[in-house]
Amino acid sequence: MDILNKIKNKIIVSIQAMPDEPLYDENCIVALAKSIVNIGGAQVLRLAGARDIINIKKELPDAVVIGITKPNKIPVNYKELVYITPTVEDCKKVIDAGADIVAFDGTLRKRPNDEKLEELIKYIKSENKLAMADIATFEEAENAYNLGCDIVSTTLSGYTTQTENNPDEPDFELVKKIKSKYDIFTILEGKIWEKKDVIKAFECGADSVVIGSAITRPQLIYKRFEGVLR
Repeated sequence: MDILNKIKNKIIVSIQAMPDEPLYDENCIVALAKSIVNIGGAQVLRLAGARDIINIKKELPDAVVIGITKPNKIPVNYKELVYITPTVEDCKKVIDAGADIVAFDGTLRKRPNDEKLEELIKYIKSENKLAMADIATFEEAENAYNLGCDIVSTTLSGYTTQTENNPDEPDFELVKKIKSKYDIFTILEGKIWEKKDVIKAFECGADSVVIGSAITRPQLIYKRFEGVLR
């Protein structure tokens, strides 16, 4: 597909902020996106919420947008819950806002309203959009593949109860395992902070890499440097 060709071998930048953070202001999100795309040269963005998707597609119409929804406040027990684009209605919001790819929780956990993962995928495809499953385990990637997803991403590795004891690093092994068995577009996302992580991700077979906090969360970037003073 044209979209997959556009995002292959690319660094995808996740631009997200929570409502209690100064950068949540929509003008700040747009400014970040313009800096990353117009000056930095990025071509693919991952955005949360209809507001930011609409604004970015208006300002940067050539950028490929991966869209999600998420709650305004992440629950304390988030490792137990499906909260990334959890329902068909959430998928509709993302698509109506103009996202090219819809990303959603692709784990095997119970979804709100007892909705089924296949219902989300069917709806996304009926709207001629690409379906991207954020997964945490190989079994979840396998299930997403069998259900017809276009993309799987390691987004949730380490962020579910089942995987919370994983090493605090990008899940390179999960990428290798997926690519060794399935011909599916695979993205490495999560815990990437160094250039060497990106290089290793592609060496392991990743088709693209998502970087978020290391680029767009200044408070976390600062803390990494400030830590040397302790």
